[in-house]
Amino acid sequence: MVASPPAAARTWTPDSWRTMPIKQTPTYPDQEAVEAVEKRLRGGLPLVFSGETDRLTEALARASQGKAFVLQGGDCAESFDEFAKYGGNNIADTFMVLMQMSIVLTYAIGPVVKIGRMAGQFAKPRSSAVERAKNAALSLPSYRGDMINGEAFEESARVPDPERMWTAFMQSTATMNLLRTLATGGALDLSRVQDINLKFVEGTPAGSRFSEYVRHVSNALRFMNSCGVPVDSPALRAAEFYVSHEALLLPYEESLCRPGARDSGKVYATSGHFLWLGDRTRQVDGAHVEFLRGIANPIGIKCGPTLDPAELLQLLAILNPDNTPGRITLITRMGAAKVATSLPPLIRAVQSAGAVVTWVCDPMHGNTESSPSGYKTRPFENVLEEVRGFFAVHAAEGSIAGGMHLELTGQDVTECVGGMQALSHEDLANRYESSCDPRLNASQALELSFLVPAGTGSVSMRHSAWLCDESGA
Repeated sequence: MVASPPAAARTWTPDSWRTMPIKQTPTYPDQEAVEAVEKRLRGGLPLVFSGETDRLTEALARASQGKAFVLQGGDCAESFDEFAKYGGNNIADTFMVLMQMSIVLTYAIGPVVKIGRMAGQFAKPRSSAVERAKNAALSLPSYRGDMINGEAFEESARVPDPERMWTAFMQSTATMNLLRTLATGGALDLSRVQDINLKFVEGTPAGSRFSEYVRHVSNALRFMNSCGVPVDSPALRAAEFYVSHEALLLPYEESLCRPGARDSGKVYATSGHFLWLGDRTRQVDGAHVEFLRGIANPIGIKCGPTLDPAELLQLLAILNPDNTPGRITLITRMGAAKVATSLPPLIRAVQSAGAVVTWVCDPMHGNTESSPSGYKTRPFENVLEEVRGFFAVHAAEGSIAGGMHLELTGQDVTECVGGMQALSHEDLANRYESSCDPRLNASQALELSFLVPAGTGSVSMRHSAWLCDESGA
């Protein structure tokens, strides 16, 4: 590892970030109201527990060694209105499509570490501080996610409101309750794997292939039973499921810091198991890096094509001075056209420094484009191309490709074009529901889980041939 920068010598506390320069943060008109909400949050129960968080660090360490595969997915930004509209059904559907994908990937590759972009993903960084109305001169502060302000293009909605932090906390609490029930209540019981399905993928090519996959898994379980091999392990009936979000709104994150149950010397951000540092907030002398360096959670770093290898090594030295396996996950977001040229320098720098990291591909953010009708969209083919390019680069560099980070939903939305459904730009208006970025729908997400293993080189010839049977991959 490179020598630790001056940050390593500073005393860290949950609020030491407040002395550092900060970007992507709202300016609240009433600071006393902010402090009142922070006080309530400090008295609230943790959303996650230190033991769970430590288990995730261990699982991510296995992924860094090629002994597990990370599947991280969920909404671009969670929504208060969507939660009220669907009453938790959208959360259950997203959870189920992640379970479907994990079954496919487990059967093809091996153990899967399942992480949802859920129960906290309410704040979004923006490239501009203001938005301009279409065909009008009016401009307003940008929408920064429901935790901060409202989406409606109205002056009153765009004023940052600290009460939204409390609403986000309460919705996250309800989401965690539902996810824990789904994860441990038999939703993943592989003896009933044929029941793990979504109505939205029934009748689609991806749904049909999943049904065929289920038949293979069920036959394997029956064969094990007939051989006298027990298949009633708790691991086959429950899922270890974690939640994550970008650590963007630091007053919220600080207020939910708690000491660890087993080691009072550690401090955990109990807003989620896994927090990541955004591509716009990774300044080595900035507030977000300062906050993240002291918490005991595993941390992600978004790595775009503008990230300099020397800067990445500085971040690693600040955030993981002890080079702890599983502590750092590098989430690369290069774009299909740039992954082959922008990723190798980062891998080589990390390898030369001897840093232990888990490499994960975010094939969504670098492949966003505008449709002729004005919708933001992402071509499925470009998403797939970046994932395959990610695996190809790691194979060429002798490093380990550890997983995928996706924006997806279990709903039957029409936000990304292409895939087996052959969604066109004209289809986008049918059900475009994202308030920020376009998401893969359930069918596209499941399709990706079939196609990716076929291009990784991690699959046996029998599985690879079967996976490629209909895709031509």
